[in-house]
Amino acid sequence: MGAYLFRRFLRAIVVVVGVSFISFAVLFLSGDPTDTMVGEDWTVEEVQKLKEDLGLDKPWFVQYALYVGRAVQGDFGESLRYRQPAFELIMERLPATLELALVALVLSIILAFPVGVISATKRGSPYDHGGMLFALLGQSMPVFWLGLMLILVFGVSLRWLPVSGRSGWEHLVLPAIALSTYSIARNARVVRSSMLEVLRHEYVKTARAKGLSEWIVINLHVLRNSMIPVITIIGLEFGHLLGGAVIVETIFSWPGVGRLLIQAVYAKDFPLVQASVTITALIFVSLNLIVDLMYSVLDPRVRLH
Repeated sequence: MGAYLFRRFLRAIVVVVGVSFISFAVLFLSGDPTDTMVGEDWTVEEVQKLKEDLGLDKPWFVQYALYVGRAVQGDFGESLRYRQPAFELIMERLPATLELALVALVLSIILAFPVGVISATKRGSPYDHGGMLFALLGQSMPVFWLGLMLILVFGVSLRWLPVSGRSGWEHLVLPAIALSTYSIARNARVVRSSMLEVLRHEYVKTARAKGLSEWIVINLHVLRNSMIPVITIIGLEFGHLLGGAVIVETIFSWPGVGRLLIQAVYAKDFPLVQASVTITALIFVSLNLIVDLMYSVLDPRVRLH
């Protein structure tokens, strides 16, 4: 276990460093951020002085090395737009993003499991066809289109729910639905496929032959043994929801990290963009490691080497 954790930790570090390196290189290719900060009456000397003050006069690989050196100490630089530490800005917005992602994750679990279980146990029935039709539609709709349709129907036409901001629970409903729909559809299909695979095994037939009720067979034998691929998807789902929140937060003006990231990209706020990407990558690889460790808990036959 110790050796496995050490290897996984090293891989996580490599992934985070790789993500930060690629994002830093792409940001450098996008242009000079000082172009959005200087006025028309600025002299060449003043522009050069600004670059020196911001550390942008050095080659990009030197800037990246300096960034990594500061980041390992918890210093992600200062936002060029807000003139505040980038880490503090992200921490201020992170609770809103986590709230949205967690609610979307709970919705995806609560709704996907019943749809998947019913579709698997009623294979070929109208329930199965209806559940898989929902899954197909849910995976086919782009999240930005779904968000706009929710705003148009429930916000503009019916006026049932607010379409922007973050205050009470009612502000969370539409963004959470838009963010979770794809996850619900995909997870329902994963649950169905995993359960159908387990239902073919001999021990399920043996359990039924012993006279056990269908509820016991499904919940104690089938569902538990079909959880590993499902947990894999759901465990990584939270990281994907954090990424998808970038679009949803922009559409619904949700004050989270995703919206902050989009604003930073438009403003060429390199430190803020880099810090947002790095912290998101850290969260994602941490969740990945937790999912791996859960395998041995769910199935004693799985051993971590």
